[in-house]
Amino acid sequence: MLTSIVGINWGDEGKGRMVDLLSSDYDVVCRYQGGNNAGHTVVNHLGKFVLNLLPSGILRPEVVNVMGNGMVIDLEHLSKEVGRLRAAGVGITPDNLKISERAVICMPYHVLQDCLEEDRLGDAKYGSTKRGIAPVYGDKYLKKVIRMGDLRYPEFLERRVKEIVDWKNLFIRDAYKADAISADEMVAWLKKFGGEFLDYVCDVGSYLNDAAKAGKNIMFEAQLGALRDIDFGINPYTSSSNTVAAYAPVGAGVPNLKLDKVVGIMKAYSSCVGEGPYTVEAFGEFAHELREAGGEYGAATGRPRRVGGFDVVASRYGCRMQGADEIALTKLDVLSVFDEIPVCVAYDVNGTLVSEFPFGEDLTVAKPVFEYLKGWKSDISSVRKFEDLPKEAQDYVTFIEKTVGCNIKYVSVGAERDAYIEK
Repeated sequence: MLTSIVGINWGDEGKGRMVDLLSSDYDVVCRYQGGNNAGHTVVNHLGKFVLNLLPSGILRPEVVNVMGNGMVIDLEHLSKEVGRLRAAGVGITPDNLKISERAVICMPYHVLQDCLEEDRLGDAKYGSTKRGIAPVYGDKYLKKVIRMGDLRYPEFLERRVKEIVDWKNLFIRDAYKADAISADEMVAWLKKFGGEFLDYVCDVGSYLNDAAKAGKNIMFEAQLGALRDIDFGINPYTSSSNTVAAYAPVGAGVPNLKLDKVVGIMKAYSSCVGEGPYTVEAFGEFAHELREAGGEYGAATGRPRRVGGFDVVASRYGCRMQGADEIALTKLDVLSVFDEIPVCVAYDVNGTLVSEFPFGEDLTVAKPVFEYLKGWKSDISSVRKFEDLPKEAQDYVTFIEKTVGCNIKYVSVGAERDAYIEK
């Protein structure tokens, strides 16, 4: 079984929590795109963990975790993340963590360039996490990057770094008027942090292919959501990678394989980190109450998330882009504090009601059209059967399922592993 776990909306839907839950039935968990701009939060018996680079299956000792070729890896950040987990009692070895030799390394100068560009943009900034993601993906397609497998060849590595640094300084020094970067310092950085992971680097495509042939269950874990996809998201306020499920086999290193199932993750309301059009954004008392009840602050950045009611238009589009077979609805318990709950069922674009997610400038002027559903005003965190939910909560889930057009298989009612309902 090859399953992809993907975000339906703007990211931060609760993918880490669901990957951790569902990974008990899987042998392998593989991240296939993105970098340390992810913030996948998992709560288990060892504590609360925010995973930026490592697949969320790393918290299950019996699961093999793979970092695919579609990822961009900040070695220093990875070293610190591994260190934090080991200190908390999580075992990480080459047996349960494998890193693609084809994965690109996110260098310190990528982070620098990201910060310099966001500063240059000023009020027109894209809302980057400033972790170097856009510059490193840009360099990947310019074929001017260092890959994990290059760490095995010290002489080649030094030559390659010098070539790239000479080119990179044309931007850093001459365009941004910042201090030039040193090739020697970059090589030292690679040796210091890269050497730690040499034993983890391998041909993960071959590993995953063999695992699939052996009948292993493989889960592909995405970062961010459909609306941040570089091709299908709210350009230019997107990530720099393909967040859609269709990219999973490619970014994992097994383009020869096909997915068996796509599980889409979406919240019972909506949230958004970063810039760009966000039609359902709420303000005032409702937004404050929702943000506090849901703990809506970026796991990777700490930034307050923009929040609003559930967006049927965006979610239906996200389900289509992801090819979702079923949905995990997270954080239903957060809505327990409200007497009535807004749901955006359509957009008003210059006086015309639309039910399909708009393109470009139409999206920037779209206004939400809300229906209001009755709240349930009771604690549901201990409920484990759908029929035991208050009628109003059942009606809310059924309404979303019907309007989005995709079966809701799981309903999360809390952060803990067992705090969910399987319909």
